[in-house]
Amino acid sequence: MSVFNVVSFVGIAVLLTIAWVLSGCKRPINWRLAIFGVLLQCAIASVIFVFPPGARLFLMINELVVQVMNSAMAGAEFVFGRLALPPGRGESLGFFLAFQGLPTIIFFSALMAILYYYGIMQTVIRLFARLFTRLFRVSGAESLCAASNIFVGVESSLTIRPYLERMTQSELTTILAAGMSTVSSNILAVYVFSLNDQFPTIAAHLVSASFLSAPAALVMSKLIVPETEIPETSGKDIPIFYEREETLFTAIINGANTGLRLIAGIVALLIAVLGLVALANMVIGGIGSWITATTGIALDWSIEGILGYLFYPFALIIGVPPADAFEIGRILGSRTIVTELAGYQELAGVMASGTLQYGRSAVLCAYALCGFAHVASIAIFIGGISAVAPKTTNTLSRVAFKALAAAVLACLMTACIAGTFYSSGSILFGR
Repeated sequence: MSVFNVVSFVGIAVLLTIAWVLSGCKRPINWRLAIFGVLLQCAIASVIFVFPPGARLFLMINELVVQVMNSAMAGAEFVFGRLALPPGRGESLGFFLAFQGLPTIIFFSALMAILYYYGIMQTVIRLFARLFTRLFRVSGAESLCAASNIFVGVESSLTIRPYLERMTQSELTTILAAGMSTVSSNILAVYVFSLNDQFPTIAAHLVSASFLSAPAALVMSKLIVPETEIPETSGKDIPIFYEREETLFTAIINGANTGLRLIAGIVALLIAVLGLVALANMVIGGIGSWITATTGIALDWSIEGILGYLFYPFALIIGVPPADAFEIGRILGSRTIVTELAGYQELAGVMASGTLQYGRSAVLCAYALCGFAHVASIAIFIGGISAVAPKTTNTLSRVAFKALAAAVLACLMTACIAGTFYSSGSILFGR
């Protein structure tokens, strides 16, 4: 075990303390939740990273995801031709997010609809929900939603639709935090596309990050907004609310249409946010140039640069070597504004250019980015939940930024767990 592994392990305690401080330090730490949350993550990480059969299983999952993604591209190639061919394949014209990454969302949305139609996803989600309820002693509704978020996105709130308007403030914080600290399977495919050339086992790591982040979200959200009421579903196992489609073909059609709407939202968000960030950088850069000329203080005068300085300590906390800490901090910081998709694109760029000195840095960054923990998600998740439970709007708005803080800390905690078990000799991390 290297000194950086120790730093990552100590970083878990540091992040838990930060979450408690953000709660106002009004209540003592819920040690049962914190300890069992960390132990569950460590147990999952041990199976994935240390136990050889577990590592081989996740390598098989990695290969399966890659093969399924290749199947997903068949439709895109028929529609878009050479534009859909990824780099290194046939007459590829290069990487185009719109024609290679985003179309996989439609395929995976349809695939998830099939799994729901046959009841496969419901069975898996219920198993995780029961584990969370019994281990952490949280309500059945928030456990079910957190478990659902391992596999799907904002639509996970629909699994507990009958309970949403009667949930406590702490429960609603957990619902938001769980949604923002995890990723859905259809979006995960886009991340794999972004990094697969530089990071061949990225699919396995992103799947493991999804499993690790759900308990982390429960821990962080309950530390920041502790439960002060008695939830309706406290300690109970509740059924998944799901309106089954009439036929398999109907499920496929609706799943594909859901994916198409998701693509439209992602494209609109990226165009708007990245454009606004470029405009803000132009203004900040002008002001920064004047400050530099006046005072001689030379800094990276951009939103990404400023956030990089703010997230530099967090990069060190999760166990990134100091030589790479500013670069990783800049990516993690900018993610809170420009979304994790842009973050993965940037990570792929710095890996391709050889900017990072340690492979460990890229691995931890990939884990820390694996979540919807950015400002735009606040509007997305509040809008999605409010649409089906209008009475929750005011409460969700009050706890939104606390939930975002919990989500960011949960993603960082997941990176700490990965950093604790990181070994260059692991068959999953790559010898």
